[in-house]
Amino acid sequence: MGEITYLDGPRGTRLAYALTEGRGPCTVFLPGYKSDMEGTKAVHLEAWARARGSAFLRLDYSGHGRSGGVFEEGCIGDWADDAQAVIAHATAGPVVLVGSSMGGWIGCLLTRRLARVAGFVGIAAAPDFTEDSFWAGFSAEQRRTIEEDGQVALPSGYGEPYIVTRRLIEDGRRHLVLRDTLAMPFPVRLMQGTEDEAVAPDVPLRLLERIAGDDVRLTLVKGADHRFSDPACLSLIERAVVEVGG
Repeated sequence: MGEITYLDGPRGTRLAYALTEGRGPCTVFLPGYKSDMEGTKAVHLEAWARARGSAFLRLDYSGHGRSGGVFEEGCIGDWADDAQAVIAHATAGPVVLVGSSMGGWIGCLLTRRLARVAGFVGIAAAPDFTEDSFWAGFSAEQRRTIEEDGQVALPSGYGEPYIVTRRLIEDGRRHLVLRDTLAMPFPVRLMQGTEDEAVAPDVPLRLLERIAGDDVRLTLVKGADHRFSDPACLSLIERAVVEVGG
């Protein structure tokens, strides 16, 4: 795997990343909520890119993986700023953004900020989940708890409970992307498993409808879950990266 390097992020937090040098565009992997750059998809794509001689960047947001900071203190805006800072520091020229779950939301935000995006791949993308999944699914008691105590604990099928903070919810509302048009004048590939229990079935369709572009496709994979990381799914991701310019 690529050597881990660090830089001071926009809030002074040490951010970890691994850059594989190669021809461009540089493929940038954006991990999900409470995930990191050591996940199956990120590591697989790095090895695949290296074998092809292609540039590849994986990173950890603050509070995730090897980066500094406290997870519960972070929010969507912070993590988008982190990703933008690492991309600006480590790459030059066109980039292909590959966003997994929350990374798909981060990727949507970055397409608005970066003029050098050559393509976008969303894997079980979860834009606006703080509002449409967390907040919308809260009971009256949970909403009262987060307003009064500043946080609430949610059960997770991936380990320890999620601590959802009021700051995460409020900041998420400032970064919603499914309420307006998303201009993506480059190839876009969205992939979603039919057995995904973390992302509602309507989310990829809403995202597809919001994206304004001439080359936008959604692939539904029967039986695939939210991890989307079995060999067949990994092959689909590889193909999507090639199709959008990676």
